[in-house]
Amino acid sequence: MKYVAFFRGLNVGGKNIVKMADLRRLFTGLGFLDVQTYIQSGNVVFTSETEQCLLIPAIEQAFEKQFGFSSAVVIRSGDEIKNIIGSLPFSAAEIERAQNENPDVEHVYIYLFNDTIDIEKVDHICASYGGKDKYHIINRDLYLLCFQSVRDSKLAAMLMKFPQPSTSRNVKTMKKISMMM
Repeated sequence: MKYVAFFRGLNVGGKNIVKMADLRRLFTGLGFLDVQTYIQSGNVVFTSETEQCLLIPAIEQAFEKQFGFSSAVVIRSGDEIKNIIGSLPFSAAEIERAQNENPDVEHVYIYLFNDTIDIEKVDHICASYGGKDKYHIINRDLYLLCFQSVRDSKLAAMLMKFPQPSTSRNVKTMKKISMMM
């Protein structure tokens, strides 16, 4: 089965530097096939017959042993990636309004979790937010629409406080990964 592993916090701000060639070698060494990476943020597409739930601990342990630090990993299958992209909860008009406000940045992000998201906790954390940005939860994924850079989004900053391990990617990256799968 085709999978993608999303690593959290690689090659961000000069920290946790990992060359993608080294990451591909790690995955190949674990016995995975058809290993490809996409951009420097730690997106690895691969084939494996191992069950999805067993992949995460094996990859995280091998990664820490190889690189000397830990990084949370979120796994999705090819079908899950297609569903994530097909389930975008924001209308074309909403996305266009955000793009018109700031055409130089990405506006739609997907936060990926390994476990079901505690909607009540997210709602509680974000309850004081009163801006334009919006979020929507579907299964293990949280969709965020920003009207400015995600780095300047107060809602995105609030979501970073959520205790469940996650990682995020913009929709453009998700679409590219889907095409790779």
